[in-house]
Amino acid sequence: MGKIGLLVSDFIISFMWVSSGVFVKKFVHNVLGFSHEPTAEILKSALSIVNMFFFAFLAKLTKGGTYNPLTVFSDAITGDFSRFLFTVAARVPAQVLGSVAGVRFIMGPFPGIGLGPRLTVDIHKGALTEGLLAYAIVTISLGLSRNIPGSFFRKTWISSVSKLTLHILGSDLTGGCMNPASVMGWAYARGDHITKEHILVYWLAPIEATLLAVWTSRLLFPPKEDKKAKVE
Repeated sequence: MGKIGLLVSDFIISFMWVSSGVFVKKFVHNVLGFSHEPTAEILKSALSIVNMFFFAFLAKLTKGGTYNPLTVFSDAITGDFSRFLFTVAARVPAQVLGSVAGVRFIMGPFPGIGLGPRLTVDIHKGALTEGLLAYAIVTISLGLSRNIPGSFFRKTWISSVSKLTLHILGSDLTGGCMNPASVMGWAYARGDHITKEHILVYWLAPIEATLLAVWTSRLLFPPKEDKKAKVE
């Protein structure tokens, strides 16, 4: 897929991702009639995993289209400068615009859905929380791509359960987002997308954690090319 096609895929998938979470909640609470009880939480968790499988399939179908800047950023910093520049200057903005459009779209028919994840602790604890969550999920993703090549179902299952677990762990503190673009969509709707808290907690901390995760992964498990070079 060409660069324009990849940007379109990023935009559409990001648009769909922020909307899908709302549809899952509406289906469990409004259609099935469950209130905030353990059964409802189990159903939402199961549907969330199914939802992540669907978006993993879309990523495979579009040959790389995704909704999370951390995913493309961790890949871009290991490539050449032109690839890094394309990611930062084009792909990430496409994901942010898709998320903003998705939130605006979903708030039309569902004005009472809330305003997305919010920071409920101080800025330093929030940055540490999002940083640790991002470090964990990026490390897991890098490990899966290295140790389980080609196994779509196994990688997606482990990744989905890991994301859901980390999300639950951080949900009461920062929302457990691990996705700067998605948070940006909701923050833009609230009008606090350029505050110090939003930029530090939901952008700088996850990006720094992603850099650390990639560096740690390459240090502990150097690419095969590097191993060959050392042998020679």
